[in-house]
Amino acid sequence: MVHVARGGDGPLLVLLHGLGATGSVWRGAAETWPGAWLAVDLPGHGRSAPAARYSFGSLAASVAAAVGSGPVAVLGHSLGGVVALTLASGWFGVDVRAVGGLGVKLRWTPEELARAAALAAKPARVFPTREEASAWASKLAGVPVADGVTETGGGWRAALDPAAFGVGEPDVAGLLAVAKAPVVLAAGETDPMCPPEHLLAARADGLVLPGVGHNAHVERPASVKPVLDRLHGALVS
Repeated sequence: MVHVARGGDGPLLVLLHGLGATGSVWRGAAETWPGAWLAVDLPGHGRSAPAARYSFGSLAASVAAAVGSGPVAVLGHSLGGVVALTLASGWFGVDVRAVGGLGVKLRWTPEELARAAALAAKPARVFPTREEASAWASKLAGVPVADGVTETGGGWRAALDPAAFGVGEPDVAGLLAVAKAPVVLAAGETDPMCPPEHLLAARADGLVLPGVGHNAHVERPASVKPVLDRLHGALVS
């Protein structure tokens, strides 16, 4: 089971965070959605249990079990964006009517993949205080995550399961090809993980969000409104 937070009423938006973060990073953006929303803590993150194995399919299956039936729009950031696209394939039984990926890393080097694999093999760091663990968790996520820590026998650690770093390289082009719903890809104007040139090479209709970086939904929640508008239009049409 994964932890979810819910709010609002009306057309449902499912929100998926990036690696190391939790569903709470969507709080500001969720408030601008004209309907109901559901924010998930992915397996191995926040208040959700770790997974036996991390793959985009296993993460999507966990989210699908929490979402249930009924038409939805899905918006994911970074890792969550790949999971959102995986759900839009139709392979997991979720009735996805619109899907969005924000800041999805589209190009990987062998060195980047090797670094991720090395991080996945390391044990979690344990700190004597919650504050120190929270600072480390926020560094891993790239955004403040006050709810991203857990207590252990010897102190506190980031709730992120390090093994999640080993999820591997996504086949974004393949997922775009099989998506059974309208797709919106977006990235911040200064996003180093998904520069505008990478975004627009993958999708000519990609949305470049001015004045924000990789974590646009946290840096300035209102900046993702064009993404939400497109998703809402597709969901209710």
